[in-house]
Amino acid sequence: MDLSNFFNATNIAIIGVSRNPNKIGHVIFRNLIDGEFNGNIFVVNPNVQSVLGYISYKNISQIKENIDLAVIAVPAKQAIKVANECGRKKIKDLIIISAGFKEIGNNKLESALQKAIKKYKLRVIGPNCLGILNTKNKLDTLFLPHYRLKRPKFGGISFVCQSGAVGSTILDLASKEEDGFSKFVSYGNAIDIDESDLVEYLTTDENTKVICLYVEAIKDSKKFMNIMKEATKRKPVIVVKGGLTEEGNKATLSHTGSLAGSSDVYLAAFKQTGMIYAPTLEDMFNYARILESSIRPKNNRIQIITNGGGYGIICTDAVIKNNLRMAEPSSETKRFLKKNFPPIVIINNPMDLTGDATTERYRLSIEACLNDKNIDILLLVVLYQTPLVTTDVVDVITEFKTMHKKPIVVVSTGGEFTQILKESLQNNGVPCFTYPENAVRSIKALVDYYL
Repeated sequence: MDLSNFFNATNIAIIGVSRNPNKIGHVIFRNLIDGEFNGNIFVVNPNVQSVLGYISYKNISQIKENIDLAVIAVPAKQAIKVANECGRKKIKDLIIISAGFKEIGNNKLESALQKAIKKYKLRVIGPNCLGILNTKNKLDTLFLPHYRLKRPKFGGISFVCQSGAVGSTILDLASKEEDGFSKFVSYGNAIDIDESDLVEYLTTDENTKVICLYVEAIKDSKKFMNIMKEATKRKPVIVVKGGLTEEGNKATLSHTGSLAGSSDVYLAAFKQTGMIYAPTLEDMFNYARILESSIRPKNNRIQIITNGGGYGIICTDAVIKNNLRMAEPSSETKRFLKKNFPPIVIINNPMDLTGDATTERYRLSIEACLNDKNIDILLLVVLYQTPLVTTDVVDVITEFKTMHKKPIVVVSTGGEFTQILKESLQNNGVPCFTYPENAVRSIKALVDYYL
């Protein structure tokens, strides 16, 4: 299914745009304007002549231009009529924001919507959804205003999310954390286009490097299995499953009107298809961060370099707990570093550069480890609180990262000063983490996907 029109439409009609700035239709309309969407926007509202200087059409049929995408933001009962009108105008792609269908037990109304979809061969995202976002071309149909939900910058992560609430908060957090997103989709009740269709499309999207999926219930399990098996051969697909407990399963039924099913069956399906299961949302985006920016490791031997002994120990424990291997530096590497470092430096694994570590020590140790065939992945602990590590260490690490020799992952814990330097590294494609355990679990996801 080619869904490119949803993300690359140039003529968009929003049906249900009120003059009231707090109404959903108005917010979507305003977001497209404020976000500097480069296409044409058409407003439909039979009760007003204009909104913010844009002509308001009484119905979709009055618009002479061809419409690529219609966004429906009217009450549920009216949505059926509007969908039929779109079908008659030969608008095939619809996003139905409207809620009030099977998620509240209104199966009759959802059935009427399905009839309209079938009659006119419509393609529909929703109903009961938040909408979509393409950060590349600023196509933004989310009904949450920019001042409440900041949009993330452009990047390689795409997020398919059944829950609008989960999706919106993650987008807001991603903006704060400087994580880059390509596309976001909240698909709600999945009356037509479902999670499988969206993942399948994203595997062909050149701007998507990693696909994240939050799912509560699978619409078509056979279709899901077949598509995911092929999708994971092309790109990492990381999944968080809502409704794994009995209580969560019941909550799923009241949220989207779907039964979640057995947790064991889902987890087995994820493993069988090659998807990366993340137990938490935090893990999902930690995994995405490393998979987006790291190269393929040759093996799973990790070298820890630190300027804090305790962090080296914590990292070591995490490596072993995650069934990864501690690298053994070669004798050549050890001889070279012993020659250039003072006796207090522990040249082993973990390699402790000690509290008086300098930026030059980091440069020498990283270079030696990148050239060591016994080492596959570098885990750098850089604690910026120590006085002799200058801000130039960011440039040193970035330069080595651009060589694309081995995956380099950084752990830095601290406040405002640390956060500034972390953001600088992340903006240059170096995955950074606050806690060692999160970094190592993410390395495990990288290794499991590629090896």
